[in-house]
Amino acid sequence: MIGFAFSALNEGMLFAILALGVFISFRILHFPDLTVDGSYPLGAAVAASLIARNTDPITATLAALLIGGIAGLFTGVLHTKLKIAPLLSGILSMICLYSINLRIMGKPNISLSPYLGHKTLITYLKKISLPLPTYCIILLFFVAVVIISKVLIDLFFHTEIGLAIRATGDNELMIRSQGVNTDITKLIGLSLSNALVALSGALYAQYQGFSDIGMGIGMIVAGLASVITGQALIPAKKLGMMSFAVITGAIVYRAVLAAALKWGYNFGFKPTDLKLITGLLVIIILSFPVLRSKFKLKILQKKIG
Repeated sequence: MIGFAFSALNEGMLFAILALGVFISFRILHFPDLTVDGSYPLGAAVAASLIARNTDPITATLAALLIGGIAGLFTGVLHTKLKIAPLLSGILSMICLYSINLRIMGKPNISLSPYLGHKTLITYLKKISLPLPTYCIILLFFVAVVIISKVLIDLFFHTEIGLAIRATGDNELMIRSQGVNTDITKLIGLSLSNALVALSGALYAQYQGFSDIGMGIGMIVAGLASVITGQALIPAKKLGMMSFAVITGAIVYRAVLAAALKWGYNFGFKPTDLKLITGLLVIIILSFPVLRSKFKLKILQKKIG
């Protein structure tokens, strides 16, 4: 049970990084970016390919972060320079990245097993001598990465360029009339968003011990579900609390999904029903605010009546 709890928390932290990236594109920029389904496995592919070639895992992870930012930049260029609709820009990038990821890996999947001599961040963490179990050290590392990511995001979006990006998402025409180049703010926002998504993919590949071409399928749904869950649990208007809500939503979402997979067999579910469970969970999350408002309305009507 303890192992299950720590596993769920670890994956929740990794998904929190992904959710922060989705939060930037969907909630701050109001840009429906589907590049996520391609940039997530891109980060995993870059990190795994470099590690398999005996590259230092820190360098491999930073490279994945950079390449993910370039993928977001490509989506931004399609939209801002070629005037392709936001949704279609993300879809086109996602399609292109599928083949690019295969090119990078050279095959559908790459194993990062320590038995093959591959050194990842996880193998380094396991060698740290602290009076703590290994799973605690790994969790503390992921918590540290999430906290650093959140703090840097909060600080960035309080800078002049960060405020311009937020204003672009709120009212593009208004901020453009103030002399701000909204094309640049969109490019920066999308690059930052996909860089975080790729970082999440790179860390997840090292945590699981492999990179697979299909690991990005449904990541945009997971990210959106985390953002929506966080907003439902912690309604907030300030950026700091909003990013905290996103992290909380990612942890809760992943924990619920892990619990459903673990005990779902009692209700007839199988491991192959993962996408079905994910879809049902997202439907419940999306419908929760509507059902809650209807419930409050009925209570109010009874009081008035």
